[in-house]
Amino acid sequence: MNFPPRRCHVFVGLAGSLLLSALPVTAMAKTAPEAASGASQRTFWSSLVLQERRAPDVWNRLRKGFRMSHETANPRVAEWLAWYREHPQHVEQVAEQAKPWLRWVTRRLEAHQLPSEIALLPFIESGYDPTATNPGGAAGLWQFMPGTGDAMGLSRTAWYDGRHDVVAATDAAMNYIKQQAGRWYDGDMLLALAAYNAGAGTVNAARNAAANRGDPIDYWHLRLPAETMAYIPRLLALSAVIAEPEQYGVALPSIPDKTQFAQVDTGGPLTLSMAADLAGVDPQTLRDLNPGFKRASTRPRDDASLLVPAAAKQRFLANLATLPTAERTVLNRYVVRRGDTLSAIAARFGASVNEIRQENGLEGSIIRIGQTLSVPATTLAQNGDHR
Repeated sequence: MNFPPRRCHVFVGLAGSLLLSALPVTAMAKTAPEAASGASQRTFWSSLVLQERRAPDVWNRLRKGFRMSHETANPRVAEWLAWYREHPQHVEQVAEQAKPWLRWVTRRLEAHQLPSEIALLPFIESGYDPTATNPGGAAGLWQFMPGTGDAMGLSRTAWYDGRHDVVAATDAAMNYIKQQAGRWYDGDMLLALAAYNAGAGTVNAARNAAANRGDPIDYWHLRLPAETMAYIPRLLALSAVIAEPEQYGVALPSIPDKTQFAQVDTGGPLTLSMAADLAGVDPQTLRDLNPGFKRASTRPRDDASLLVPAAAKQRFLANLATLPTAERTVLNRYVVRRGDTLSAIAARFGASVNEIRQENGLEGSIIRIGQTLSVPATTLAQNGDHR
């Protein structure tokens, strides 16, 4: 059945819904069939104009910052392009994991004036999982080794590991990449990224070896460890896939180009469960946003800040302003000893049995000797573990 063509304005909101906007009849241009027939009567539906308007999207922001040559004709890159084409679900799954963080990382790259392809490194390093750890010692979204993390100011204590803190580790990673590029490679980003993966000593030794062979000393002519040989081609191939996902059969999830979280000063120690109550969000939400904290609590000393969902910021701050100091709690780590009971431990720390159950996911009162419990307390326990 043939229908006369009609146009409507379609406005796509951030949630992806379609909103129809009726326009005055006088603002409408006649369609060709109407002009030909001289039809003068208009209905409501014939007075709608369809026009697609997409909501701002993080992927578009990311692509605008692409500055590297993706070298898709290079055999080493082409090999990874074929792999991504055969495994589109891998990109899609990691992209889902990246949702809370990708905009932040992209914005920080803009601030550091670095190519936005670097925002895709955590796809390779950690699957965009800030809790990721490697048996070799690397940890976090950017997989910092302990020594490198220390050198870049990512502190590690019994309460906190900055390598898992996405905000701190992201800036540390960008500063580290810029340091490598500026100190050793005259701004060559491929060499800097190779050094990020293998270490500048390894890359510089490979460059010296290439020079001694009479080969060029750019990244593509170096003999590096197998992981580093694949590292750059994999990143460039992934960048090409993100640039044109449809070409590779990849369906990227929608990520609105708007603030996902806000950093707030707590003015003192708080457990994440109490902070969640103040913000009106699920405690797991705050744990996911603050993976740097080891005990589901802010650090009792140092800074006392945390991330909350952007939409919950004002509620959190308003409720925090009315919170009595005496009600603030931190989490102590307590190892169960012979003869301990939940009620006795609660009394020792000034907590309730229900609070201990909530912080440790306990349904009953059974505890085991040697079991480590996170115990809310208004003061730090004198057990030698309160950094």
